[in-house]
Amino acid sequence: MVLEIYEYETIALAERDLLPKHSWHIHNNKSPSNCNGSSPFDQTMISDLMGRMQNCWPTVACPRNSGTKFWSHEWKKHGTCSESVLDQHAYFEAGLNIKDKVNLLQILENAGIKPDDKFYKVDDIKEAIKAGTGHTPAIECNNDPSRNSQLYQVYLCVDTSGSDIIECPVIPIRKCNASIQFPIF
Repeated sequence: MVLEIYEYETIALAERDLLPKHSWHIHNNKSPSNCNGSSPFDQTMISDLMGRMQNCWPTVACPRNSGTKFWSHEWKKHGTCSESVLDQHAYFEAGLNIKDKVNLLQILENAGIKPDDKFYKVDDIKEAIKAGTGHTPAIECNNDPSRNSQLYQVYLCVDTSGSDIIECPVIPIRKCNASIQFPIF
């Protein structure tokens, strides 16, 4: 399982106000995908997790909705591939627990890397995260309207039980400039 924990700078200001400030959010990104089309998402299976889900695993494409469509997508595309180990509840709870365990913002701030619109070396960001988690991340960038390369996503791999960060068997190749902006959010 690859846990992609990402920051939400790229959404519009009005939408951004609806998300928790100074936080990273969860999005899974792994292969294989779409493993069991006959295992539909069932929101009642995670009813006790709803508060945490809405706070930590919201949809950033449309933060005004409840997240159900996004969670359904995550389960169908990614979660069904972990069904031999994790049912729906365990899958979502594992993602939430890893997010709680890995405070990326604090890890980066401890290294002097802050969401302050300044530019930081990608290698310094990777080293800070490796020092804080014990494992090498992949960093993905996007471009702001001024074409500045900025921090967009951090990829970390999780073991099959969903409980611990592990070294990624394959680091996703993501293109970033040598120095990237860490936007204010």
